[in-house]
Parts: sequence; C-alpha cells; structure tokens
Amino acid sequence: MASTARSDQLTALGTARPGGPGALAGRSVSRVGYGAMQLPRLDRDAAISLLRQAADLGVDHVDTAHFYGNGFANEVIAAALRPEDDVLVVSKVGAEPATGGRIPLRLAQRPEQLRAGVEDNLRSLELDRIPLVNLRRADHGPGLRAEGDQIVDLDDQLAVMTELRDEGKIGAIGLSSVSLDALRHALPAGIACVQNAYSLVSRDDEDLVRLCLAEGIAWVPYFPLGGAYAGLPKVTEEPAVVAAARTLGVSAAQVGLAWLLHHTPNTLLIPGTADAEHLRANVDAGAVTLDEATLAALGAVPSRSGDIETR
Repeated sequence: MASTARSDQLTALGTARPGGPGALAGRSVSRVGYGAMQLPRLDRDAAISLLRQAADLGVDHVDTAHFYGNGFANEVIAAALRPEDDVLVVSKVGAEPATGGRIPLRLAQRPEQLRAGVEDNLRSLELDRIPLVNLRRADHGPGLRAEGDQIVDLDDQLAVMTELRDEGKIGAIGLSSVSLDALRHALPAGIACVQNAYSLVSRDDEDLVRLCLAEGIAWVPYFPLGGAYAGLPKVTEEPAVVAAARTLGVSAAQVGLAWLLHHTPNTLLIPGTADAEHLRANVDAGAVTLDEATLAALGAVPSRSGDIETR
C-alpha cells in the first residue's frame, strides 16, 4: 500500500503531480490539469509545444472539446501527447462549431447531436475511446440557453450517453452546467465528473459541490478565477485575495486557484492559457499553502452572481 501511495504522487513521466493526486474516471490524476479552450489562439507548432510543456510539468489531465477551434484543440492534443505520457483526455458534447455568428458555437443538445459530437471528438482526437465525456447542458449557470428543439429532457440525453458508454466509445459520463436537482436526478446513470462555473467570488453551487464530495464525484470548476468575460466578478480583484498574495509572495491568480484546491479534496482544476509563463504559474499554484487565518479571510469574501453569454 505504501508503494502505491508513493506512486500516486508521480505521473507516468516520474514528475510530481501538481496539487497532489486526485481521482477522475477511476484513475489517479494531478489535481492541476489543463483546459484547452485557448489553444486555438496559437499556431499549431506553438500549441503542440505548450502541451508538451504541460506534460513535462506533471499535467496529466487535459480538458477539451471538438468545438474548441472546430477540431483544432483536439488535433494538436492528438499530435502532442504520446501514449507514454498517460494523459487522461476529457472532452465534452452539447455544442458544435458555428461560423458567422457573434460567438463561434451553437448548442447541440439533441441525442443525435450528442452522438455526432462524440464521433467528432473520437475522430479529431484520434482515439477509439474517450475516457470521459461531459454533457454540457444549457439550463444552469452562465452561458447559452436552450430554445426550441434544443430544449431536451435530461433523461433522453443520459440515455444516449449511456449507450455510448455501453458501446465502449466513452469510458465515463460527466455533466456540465447542471443544477443541483439535475445532478441528483442523474446519479443513477453513474456520474464521474461535474463542471460548473465556480470560483471564490461565485459560489452559488456550494450545495452541488458538497453533493459531489459525498458521492465521490470529481468537481472540476470552469472560470476558476471568475471574470474571464464581462459580467462576472474577478477573483484577482478581491482585496482579501490581493492581500493574501502579497503576504505569500505569489500572484492573486495563484491564491484563487489554491483556494479551490483547499476547499474540497475532490476539486480538480483545468485552468486554460495560451502562455507558457502562465502555464507554469498555474501548475505552481498547486504548491501554495494557505493557513487557517488566510482561509478564513478568503472564506469571508462574498459570493456574487454574474452572467455572460458564451462558453
């Protein structure tokens, strides 16, 4: 047992796991992962280089989607990551690329669209099986709202996701942008992961976080620093966060990420960046220790809701 515990502290490349080991879809991963949404900002070579740096730093959990750059993020992940890296690739469905609109995606919630989305991800990731696929709903949190034929019953969506799992095309099912009641309803399907917008300054889903902890479900918050878009409060602008960063000699962003890791042991992070320096800073946030006084000061920061129109 001691040998197994020691091995969980290291990735397949022998690198210490940033943030320590966490559990996702039945395996150990580093608690600090990487979100691929910003990869399309880079050219192909730069994106591949950034992903290689992430793996070398101990990141072995990458979150992506075919609709990130219309397959670009997935394609560079397939090119950059090697089998010996043993990186757990997580994707999502529920939206699809769109051109000509104000935002580069539209909802794709119908069961046949979810199946097509999994097939798109399999093709662009060059995989026969995706270890975990998140169903991105459209009825909770910031983002697009379903209208017309995009208003789909959760049971119908879970049925096709379960079929895909039974067929071996996906390994596990996750949910994104879901309410507390929706998660409770979905539990019998076997949910491995929940991704909702959540940060120190936006903690409306606290009851959902606690349900995930009780059920052994990984909690993977997106927008972990709040306002990546207009309309959401920013963690890095909170006086208590700025004060803690100054005292600890780290950045405000690192304090915000470290708080999430301290908050619950089932929390995994997927901060995204297109910058190598920011990537290293995000990884280093896994080593930031917050004492009780700092945690109390941060816990007193009020939670505030915001709204945006895209993810």
